[in-house]
Amino acid sequence: MRIFFSVGEPSGDLHAANLIRRLKQLQPDVQAVGFGGSKMEAAGCQVLFDLTSMAVMFIGGAIKNIRTFLGLVKDADKYFAANKIDAVVLIDYPGFNWWIARKAKKHGIPVFYYGVPQMWAWAPWRISKIRKFVDHVICKLPFEPKWFNDRGCEAFYVGHPYFDQLHQQQLDDQFIEQITAKKQEIVLLLPGSRDQEVKQNVDCLLNSAELIRKSYPDAHFVMGCFNEKHREFVSEQCASAEVEIYVGRTQELMATAKTCIACSGSVSLELLYHRLPSVIVFNVKRWVYLVQGYMLRCKFISLPNLMYTDDIRRSSRRPYDPDAADAEPAIMPEYLTASDCSSQVAGQIVRLLESQKVHETTVAEMEKLAAGYAVPGATTRAADYIIQNLTGESQVVTRAA
Repeated sequence: MRIFFSVGEPSGDLHAANLIRRLKQLQPDVQAVGFGGSKMEAAGCQVLFDLTSMAVMFIGGAIKNIRTFLGLVKDADKYFAANKIDAVVLIDYPGFNWWIARKAKKHGIPVFYYGVPQMWAWAPWRISKIRKFVDHVICKLPFEPKWFNDRGCEAFYVGHPYFDQLHQQQLDDQFIEQITAKKQEIVLLLPGSRDQEVKQNVDCLLNSAELIRKSYPDAHFVMGCFNEKHREFVSEQCASAEVEIYVGRTQELMATAKTCIACSGSVSLELLYHRLPSVIVFNVKRWVYLVQGYMLRCKFISLPNLMYTDDIRRSSRRPYDPDAADAEPAIMPEYLTASDCSSQVAGQIVRLLESQKVHETTVAEMEKLAAGYAVPGATTRAADYIIQNLTGESQVVTRAA
């Protein structure tokens, strides 16, 4: 059995690698091939091109690399024509993966989309592409199956594979002991994993830290960077600030911090997993902020908040404001903005630091949410679902809670 993967994000590379390992356990003759990254290759996939090296944000990055993308689509088309492919598995990366799905359907190959585009949030009219080019939508979020099923798509909820990885990680206890020995109330700063995110959000995080320090002098600030390049950039920005910077220590820092300020992204799932009271920020360019007012269809930008609410639909073009008098309760106060929100962010963190009751209540709410959704097993359920649909065997597929 040969399965073709198309994965363009570093996080997708990780999820695909775990999925490939599980597929091989269920079906030893599975051959994985396609576009992906080093983690997939380590899991036994024949990577035809490292697509994760071209992870881009927004249309500008896509246009810059359009010739390469078109060449890869042509290569996939030729590969489908020359080889027997039993299934195509797509993970995230919708702009490119729509074309891979189109070519797969041209050759009569069933398509599974694992980690489907968040069209319930952006441009829901794209649902016609799912109906036309995707046979199975494998959902990571609990509210997604109904949304897709109501629109004529075959959808199945397995849970988020990120929690599989978090469950398997081993923390460095010695490092944690060194940090906790200082007996300081740690505020963790997480500026994001993409270059563009770091550049746009680090000032807000550092300004917030300065305001927090003025109101709460006992706070100690640490920053977790994704790589050395980010550490060097951040070091230049906070040369005069009292912030300890670490690379590759995000999980340990989450385990030791009392609160956190984080750039929006999948990191919010890690924060939920660690039950760490946090404030989410996402500072964007002015034009992006204006566009989201017309295109964003959900009320929150962070996934835990979407899991926490009863209705994800947005009722206003204005982004969610946790400081508004009529603001809906959220598990993590969040700020989508094109201006400086450091004062509001600092206020939220100071409340968590000053009031033990507020902090404990927040942790308790996160505990309830995490008990339902921040659990492992998504990778196993996804692999079981794919194999069952390809083999027709009456294999039991356990739905996520």
